Order: sequence, then C-alpha cells, then structure tokens
Amino acid sequence: MTADARSAVPDAGSAVPVAADVGSAVPVADVRSGVPAARGLTAAWAGLRGGTVLDERTVDGLGVLTTSVLDLDADLATLHAWVTARGTGFWGLGHLTADELRETYAFVASLDHHHALLARVDGLPVALVQAYEPAHDPVGDVYDVAPGDLGMHVLVGARPPDRARGFSQRLMVALLRVVADRTGATRVVGEPDAGNAAMLRRAELLGAVLGPEVDLPTKRARLTFLDVPA
Repeated sequence: MTADARSAVPDAGSAVPVAADVGSAVPVADVRSGVPAARGLTAAWAGLRGGTVLDERTVDGLGVLTTSVLDLDADLATLHAWVTARGTGFWGLGHLTADELRETYAFVASLDHHHALLARVDGLPVALVQAYEPAHDPVGDVYDVAPGDLGMHVLVGARPPDRARGFSQRLMVALLRVVADRTGATRVVGEPDAGNAAMLRRAELLGAVLGPEVDLPTKRARLTFLDVPA
C-alpha cells in the first residue's frame, strides 16, 4: 500500500503501508459449475459468521497473529482501502465501489469451498487471505488436483510501524502454517498473474516450485506449488 492510501485505512492505527499486491485473486465469480459438493479441507469453515476466530497464536518476530472469517460489517472499509490502493492492480478489484466489493465477498461467504479471512497482528488488520478448494475453482480445470491441495491468495495491506524489514515474508510463512494446520493441507497451490514477477519471486523465496503458464477465465496465470512441511 502506498502512502497515498494510508489515511484511508480505518482501524489501521499507525500502520505503515506496504506494497500490498502479494497474490492475485479476482474472487470466484467464475466458480466451476456442475462440480458436486464434497467435504473438502475447509468444510468446517462453511457457514461460519463473519468475525469468527479460526486461529490465534504467537509467532516469533511477528507478534500475536489472529486469523478470523472476514466480517463485511466491520472489515469492509479496511478491505476497500487495501484493494483500491496503488500497487494492488494484480488483485483485480480496484475498480469496485465499496458496495460492489461487499457483494463480491458476500458471494464468497455463501460458498462452502471458498473462504475470505482477515489476519491481524497484535490486533492490527494486516492481510486478507483467500483459501479455496481447487477442485471447485477454474484452476481445477488446468492441472491435476491432488488430495491435500489447497488454493491460497494473500493480500498484505499494512504492517505495524515497529516491525523490521521482512515483515511480509514472515507473515506469509505464518499464514501458510495457520491454514495448513487448520485444514490438513499438504500442498498450497497458487495461480498469480503470469506478469506478476514480484509475486513469483516471493513464491520462490517461500520454497514454491513454479509450474506452467495457464489460461484462466480472468487472466493468464503461472501455477505455483508449495509442499507444506510435516
């Protein structure tokens, strides 16, 4: 996030904005049709109320990391400021009004296999996480989905002002562990825009293997595969 957007983030305290496009996630207006519902890795999250805490843990070098279901009443203004900030173009939602953004994530909340989460560090909103079952998403048409696969996007919107450089990387690692611990996922699958070189470099730094470029309904993407350590 740039300094231009800093004052637009409510409840961000004295957060220092960061380059927020850490992912690539036009949310699921094009969810695959005709795929029978199945109990997946995130089935326990289906239907949970916004604001429900899924995980809270203390992470060395980070602080208290709390991961909750996105609350469209409490979190919408913060989320809208993040997705419309400079540097978030690959996220694909910068053209939406706040009401349109609410409609988009209300649709996500209605699904059993796609989930939007908000991460906080020491109470400060810092990131949006989208976790989804690849078998129920267009990405499932372009690679062979394996048991234990989970799709994940992360948009880092802010960081506490007293955190050293490397905050985003530590946060990404911690969120990967949270999602894996809570779902039993053994591999995290990403599909950032093929032109998002910064995200592809970050994925490799996290230990991901870059896969092929593929055509999805909304973009040309590069698949990434990250095995979750046992």
